[in-house]
Amino acid sequence: MSNHWWQRPEGGGRFGLWLIFTIARVCGRPLTRLILYPVTLYFYLRRGHERQATRVLLARFGLPNGTWSIMAHMHRFASTLLDRVFFLARGEHGFAISVDGLDELKAVLDHGRGVLLLGAHMGSFEVLRALASRHPDAPALRIVLNTQQTPVLTRLLGSLAPDVAAAIIDAAQDPVSVVLAVSEALEQGHPVALLADRGHPGESMRHIPFCGLPAPFPTGPWILAARTEVPVVLCLGLYQGGNHYQVIFEPFADTVSLPRAEREHALEAVMTRYAARLEHYARQVPCNWFNFYDFWDEDADAGKALGTRGL
Repeated sequence: MSNHWWQRPEGGGRFGLWLIFTIARVCGRPLTRLILYPVTLYFYLRRGHERQATRVLLARFGLPNGTWSIMAHMHRFASTLLDRVFFLARGEHGFAISVDGLDELKAVLDHGRGVLLLGAHMGSFEVLRALASRHPDAPALRIVLNTQQTPVLTRLLGSLAPDVAAAIIDAAQDPVSVVLAVSEALEQGHPVALLADRGHPGESMRHIPFCGLPAPFPTGPWILAARTEVPVVLCLGLYQGGNHYQVIFEPFADTVSLPRAEREHALEAVMTRYAARLEHYARQVPCNWFNFYDFWDEDADAGKALGTRGL
């Protein structure tokens, strides 16, 4: 079975996901979180590729990567996934959310030309949408999301907040349609969020240093940024445990320029800077890194060389 993320099956069946979501809405967050322990054990036992990828990841960060450490990482992911239900259904009610860089983001949006919010598969993007209630007059957030990767989960989450689901720009469309939709949203002054750490089949990639080894990053987000000529802000919603999230908005570039004569060099330079900032935050909160596949695109046996160090 392939190690590529786009070929991995969706986690959980339709009934299992529906059951957990129903329990969450009826019983609330504290009681539902108890279910995450058997759920974590189930996925630890059933998902060998994800288990091995986590082992490699933790070793890369110099952390213990035995059974309990791997399960703790999976539990952290399950926690953020469950919290998506409550963010969509109730906004930030019941959560403690600290925000860094909001004034800088507002200053960019005040110019009225939109902004690209570039994140990664770290923590939760859903917490960004929960913040919208603080600024109801601000342009609505649009998120570029591949709805075909986890169709059952996407439909269930969309049923909780149809207006939020309607604001998604589906990355499963052809590339031209995605670019046109993003450009239109930006021209209308909307912030548009997308994840810039994963490429899709057939997408142009560059191997960029990340945590000690070259890793493949997609060029598409940066070409899109250059074409739209809007400011770029890094954004992350990091889960700090309990009910606390930290949202970070970090200005990255007023515009991304890729001059024709220096295109390859400029592209590599901006992607290297992004990867460096991503590594900075990943090392601060490594259990928020939710790429459960061979991110460095190494041989399947690479993780064995790193060994198992502690529980």
